[in-house]
Amino acid sequence: MKVQEFLDNSSVSYDVLEHVPVFTAQQMAAVEHEPGKYVAKPVIVKADGKRIMCVLPACCKIDLGALKAQLGAKKAELADEKEIGEIFDDCELGAEPPFGNLYDLPVIIDKALASDDHILFQGGTHDLAIKLNMNDYRKLVEPKVMDFSYHMT
Repeated sequence: MKVQEFLDNSSVSYDVLEHVPVFTAQQMAAVEHEPGKYVAKPVIVKADGKRIMCVLPACCKIDLGALKAQLGAKKAELADEKEIGEIFDDCELGAEPPFGNLYDLPVIIDKALASDDHILFQGGTHDLAIKLNMNDYRKLVEPKVMDFSYHMT
């Protein structure tokens, strides 16, 4: 698995957590007994045709208007499943890790997630989670921090 190899080669400490298969970040938060604000949900957006990985808390939705304005883009839209499957061909669809840098994607993290002390994310499969210190994540990925999500009610 690409992300675990990357973490091992980076000499950072992380935990691998196995759980029943889940298909959303919020479901993973529930089975791991973790608040949704710590669970990273990567969303692939195309801004003026350029693919970007946006990482936000599981309990939030992406605000494409806010993202578009902050990027100075004319158009912002979600990538479709076929495109996502082609980018992340080593992952189960919907279980992509928030490491766009491993897939030649720039990464933007929402400020609501960036200030947490750790991050939990799917490790490429629906039954595997990885818990990592946020400082290590930020050092390895070097995401830009922006404000582009809102809490789901």
